[in-house]
Amino acid sequence: MRSVLLTLGIIFIYGCGLGSDNERSSRILIENKGSDTIVNVAQAWAEAYSEIVPNVAVAVTGGGSGTGISSMINGTVDIANSSRKMRDSELESARERGVDPIEFIVGYDALAVFLHSDNPIEELSIAQLADIYGENGTIDTWDELGITVPGCPSNEIARVSRQNNSGTYAYFRETVLVDKEYKLGSRDMHGSKDVVDLVENTPCAIGYSGLAYSTEHVKMVCVSTYVGECVLPSVPTAVDGSYPIARPLFMYTAGQPEGVIADYMNWILGEVGQCIIVGKGYAPSQAVKCV
Repeated sequence: MRSVLLTLGIIFIYGCGLGSDNERSSRILIENKGSDTIVNVAQAWAEAYSEIVPNVAVAVTGGGSGTGISSMINGTVDIANSSRKMRDSELESARERGVDPIEFIVGYDALAVFLHSDNPIEELSIAQLADIYGENGTIDTWDELGITVPGCPSNEIARVSRQNNSGTYAYFRETVLVDKEYKLGSRDMHGSKDVVDLVENTPCAIGYSGLAYSTEHVKMVCVSTYVGECVLPSVPTAVDGSYPIARPLFMYTAGQPEGVIADYMNWILGEVGQCIIVGKGYAPSQAVKCV
């Protein structure tokens, strides 16, 4: 009798295990990859959506805008995240593969300029940033900007940048450097958070990253255009375009999305999804009322 009960118990446990595996395998998986600027909000979207639609799981990975776009073109992901528009070369590559990328603006970001908290500078112009970061730029030390930075004995500017597969790297180059090359010698970081962490711990440093990665341990400066007033990065100044390094954030799909992917994109662009992006420090793609 005891052996019979033991056998039945093993069968019951094994059967429950199979049920659990079947339930997991029946979930629909959406693959989402790309921009490190967007990865935090993309993960928040994925987690919130799985609670609303339990049979859909969204797998989110970073790696940079270029990586996400390439994966979308190659058909290895369903949605590519990008902090820049697709390039002509990428669109041509997509067409050669029979892919028609569909673009969605899912929010807006202010590309903030970060300094160490002890740096006394309060504002920088686009022209000064180009002279700091761009090839043939003339500014290499903080005293050329009329200041001395505590804890930076050389007073040499430590330029912190992003790797060249980053949409943030490309957008800064396009907007601030006006498509000129970067000056050699910058410290090129893999992710947005890495930029902020390095600036926080390096008195000589300057870096740029998405506003959502700002912390109380680094300083953001206002940025002015050649003729305009100096504007601090913020959600409102990203929305109204007054901040000179504001940009749209994109998601791309291979063709017009259908089924679960269409449902997911509609949810992201709806009020719940847009309130999540606001909560992560970005500007929404449309006006929403969030509690």
